[in-house]
Amino acid sequence: MKMIPFKILVAMLFALSLTHCSNNDNNSNSDTDEPSTSEYDGTASVTQGFGTTTAANLFPQGQRVAAMGTITASDNTVWTVPADVNYTDDSFPFAPDLNNPYGTQYASASAALAAFDENDIIEVDASGEVITAYLFADNYFELYVNGIPVGKDAVPFTEFNSHIVKFRVNTPFTIAMKLVDWEENLGLGSENQATPYHPGDGGMIAVFMDENENIIASTGSDWKAQTFYTAPIQDLSCPTENGTARSTTNCSTADATDGSNFHGLHWEVPTNWNSTGFDDSNWPSATVYTSSELGMDNKIAYTTYLDVFDNAEFIWSTNVILDNEVIVRYNVE
Repeated sequence: MKMIPFKILVAMLFALSLTHCSNNDNNSNSDTDEPSTSEYDGTASVTQGFGTTTAANLFPQGQRVAAMGTITASDNTVWTVPADVNYTDDSFPFAPDLNNPYGTQYASASAALAAFDENDIIEVDASGEVITAYLFADNYFELYVNGIPVGKDAVPFTEFNSHIVKFRVNTPFTIAMKLVDWEENLGLGSENQATPYHPGDGGMIAVFMDENENIIASTGSDWKAQTFYTAPIQDLSCPTENGTARSTTNCSTADATDGSNFHGLHWEVPTNWNSTGFDDSNWPSATVYTSSELGMDNKIAYTTYLDVFDNAEFIWSTNVILDNEVIVRYNVE
């Protein structure tokens, strides 16, 4: 075997060390790195960093950009962020306004009820009773009754708005809602407020009345609530699971000036989640929050109608800050 001259050997070793250092630097700073999941032992699909924008803004007149995107997880699953929604689906009806800064703002719930266009009543059962629902969501909702689309939020992000919905249905029936806390940093569950990476919170409140204006359902801890997208996760060792309960109680909700490498947790939404026959018995109960906890006491789309909304409670999953896509369900007997 030929001997390699000493000078050449030194040069070769130096070049190799530079290449090794360069590769390490790229791995530590790249936004396209696969997330390290060694400290995570849950059932979620894990992503890291920014998603890729697929729709620049669903609602250009809004205060904040309501973009849509995709992000690829470490298991190569491609997820839609912040959630797979029907906002651009014309077959899914928009809910009529109760208080919409970009539409109609009624002075009271009774005024909105009196002005309601009967052509906007959604028929679930032709022989059923007409139910009226009042809804306020931060930020976005899609409402189904017995699996039938009944109304979706007119404003995906901001400003805050509220809705009145009517549908005809036989009792018993099932209410199912997809709730989304929108994000400006796609894939990272955060928005630009005090810092560029502020984890915003969610919250939804709703009241359902029969034709005699008796309350037959209102949001509270007797509803079911399950999360399907949680972010930003700064430390993959902090989430815990107990059966179907997905908890991030031990996870930080602090603002960050650079959260570009934080993680997201994603779970597949069941295909029949909005149907009457779906079994949600093992889902966690909804967690109740006060309006002051969620910062809603200065939102006129909510406070103008306290005579109605005071009959219900704000609900979400167990973490109203980190959980960004939540499904809630309730059976009206």
